[in-house]
Amino acid sequence: MTKVIKILGTGCPKCQSMTSVVKDVVLANNIDATIEKIEDIMEIMKFNVMITPALVIDDVVTIKGRVPSRDEVLKLLN
Repeated sequence: MTKVIKILGTGCPKCQSMTSVVKDVVLANNIDATIEKIEDIMEIMKFNVMITPALVIDDVVTIKGRVPSRDEVLKLLN
């Protein structure tokens, strides 16, 4: 089943780093996932996130306010 990954952030360096880490993990491990970048503040607030970047997997906020390691992202996706 395809995972739905949303990266919440306004485009700051940390948000860009998180996007890069998530894309690398998905590609390197052949994970069936769609990655969506959400930069609109009103959309981000719908997830009750006040600090970015945030990682949402299948509509569950899993990480907020920091850039995760590749291993951490892989564990969350498995």
